[in-house]
This record gives sequence, structure tokens and C-alpha cells, in this order.
Amino acid sequence: MSTGPALVLASQSPARLATLRSAGIEPTVIVSGVDEDQLGPLPPAELALRLAELKCAAVAARDDLPERALVLGCDSVLDLDGEALGKPGTPEVATERWRRQRGRSGVLHTGHSLHDTVSGETVSATASTTVRFADVDDAEIAAYVATGEPLHVAGAFTVDGYGGAFVTGIEGDFHNVVGVSLPLLRALVARLGHRWVELWS
Repeated sequence: MSTGPALVLASQSPARLATLRSAGIEPTVIVSGVDEDQLGPLPPAELALRLAELKCAAVAARDDLPERALVLGCDSVLDLDGEALGKPGTPEVATERWRRQRGRSGVLHTGHSLHDTVSGETVSATASTTVRFADVDDAEIAAYVATGEPLHVAGAFTVDGYGGAFVTGIEGDFHNVVGVSLPLLRALVARLGHRWVELWS
């Protein structure tokens, strides 16, 4: 059993939940309900961090949290040519994104915001990973978009699903591309005075 505080994940991302579980942590999931389109134009890394902070704050303000909890908000954005690309939402947008990014590299920024319900302290940081995309053809793009997977993920791709074959390399933390940087999260946990291994379930 965990000896530390409970981890509350303020995200509905199955990939983030699976990543934390594979690292030995069983979080409580509470979806923030934050409107991801409420912020105006911001640089990609700043946008990812601000959205993570909003999600964390929305869930941290609830009164149904565990007595001792760390609330984690995350948000990912792909930086391509300085433009922040979130979830495409429609097949048309996903197709256009892939035609732009094939054969190129982008930077996946994931903002992390962690709130300690006991101390009231919040710490935040962004992890950034360079992603190299395969030079896929139009037929491959169409087939990938038809799976539905790229419609609901930042940058219109995954590395842990159908899209894995279309990513030729990454520079940085692999887990950050999935949606949560475990090394960064460990550092944030430490900044709040806790030990990572105490979160293991």
C-alpha cells in the first residue's frame, strides 16, 4: 500500500492513466472539465503549462478529494513552426496536420501542475520532447485518420498506438510524448516534500 499522499489525476487521458499505472501508481481520476479553448494565442510551451495549471486548480478546488492528496493537471501541445497544435477534433484537420508534419520534426510540450492539498502549495513545469515524423503518404494518412485515434490527441499522433509506426524517433523523455513525464513528475513530487516511491500502490 502507498504510504504517501494519494495522487489525483485531473485528466481523462487513458494514456496518462496507463503510464502512471505502469509506474506503480494507481491514481484517482477526476476530470477537470476545463475548456481547453478558453486561453487566447500563447506560445506553445506556455499554453501547455497554463492549461495544466487550470486543470489542476479546477480539481484542487473540489471538496470531495482524498484527505491527503497531490492533484496533477497535465496538458500537451505540439509545437510545429511555432504554432500550438492541440487535438484536431475532425478528420479534415487531422489530415491537414499530417500533410504538414510528415517528414519533419516538432516539439511536444507537456505542462505539469501539481498541488498539495495539505500544504496548499502548487508547483508547475513543462517537459519538452522533439518528435520526428515519418514521411507517410496520403493513403497512410487517410487510413490512420480513419482509425479515429489522431482526432483526440495533441498533434494528431500517438507513440503508443496506431501512430507509433509513423514516429521515426524522439529526443527527450518518451513518457512525455505519451502525456506525462515521469522524471519531471518525480521532481515536482520532491519539490513538495514527498518521495516518489511513497506513491507506489
